[in-house]
Amino acid sequence: MRIISFSADGLREAAKRGFYDWLSRQDADFICIQDIRCSEYDLQDDVFFPSDYNAYFFDDVNGKDNGVAIYCRALPKAIMTGLGFADFDMQGRYIQADYGELSIGCLLAPVANDGVAEEQANKNEFFSLLGAHLEKVRNKRRKFVICGNWRIAHTAADMQDSAENSNRSGFLPGERQWIDELLDNGYRDAFRQVSTDSDAFSYWPKERGEDGWRIDLQIISEDLQYSVEHAAIYTGDSFSRHAPVIIDYDIDL
Repeated sequence: MRIISFSADGLREAAKRGFYDWLSRQDADFICIQDIRCSEYDLQDDVFFPSDYNAYFFDDVNGKDNGVAIYCRALPKAIMTGLGFADFDMQGRYIQADYGELSIGCLLAPVANDGVAEEQANKNEFFSLLGAHLEKVRNKRRKFVICGNWRIAHTAADMQDSAENSNRSGFLPGERQWIDELLDNGYRDAFRQVSTDSDAFSYWPKERGEDGWRIDLQIISEDLQYSVEHAAIYTGDSFSRHAPVIIDYDIDL
């Protein structure tokens, strides 16, 4: 089973850059897209609805910011939108496809600009709620793959210049500790199950003109840790400031 995760910086803009042309050659079972920055109604072209997939969207309330989408080759048993986080759900931050004991989630964390205390507090609140949610669902005996733009680089290996960026949102000690605790409590970073590369980045703040970050993650239930067969970050083309993350799993739906 192949899952591709991609943060688009605007889905229509990514399409203009050739994202869907590239996607048509990838034979993915699921495509999880974050930061679509439009409503489903805005997507009038057939390119946004590939015939081999069932497409589902969850828009921001204003249809212009955030937003997530998931493309599923196999018809899901259920689609869930939102996480029950009040205001955050209005921002179009999570969509999930359910299959038997397996769920595929697509998540977009809030952005916090450096030095803006209110935005950082908002981001911290989201992750506090998310941590409690993931702890709760871990006990339901479901298996999860949660793809997303998590906006956190976990370790120095996930940041091109960790010393220079140590005080930036996305690499703050408290954020990195949150990932530590997540990975100590029933979840794994799928990419790190098969790769120790210290130069594998998925995000460049200024079109690959700044230091690279690995903040686009597929977080999995620990029951799935040995199912990861291959992981790669595609950097051959630039569809947005983020690169697609491609992970192959030995999983049958």
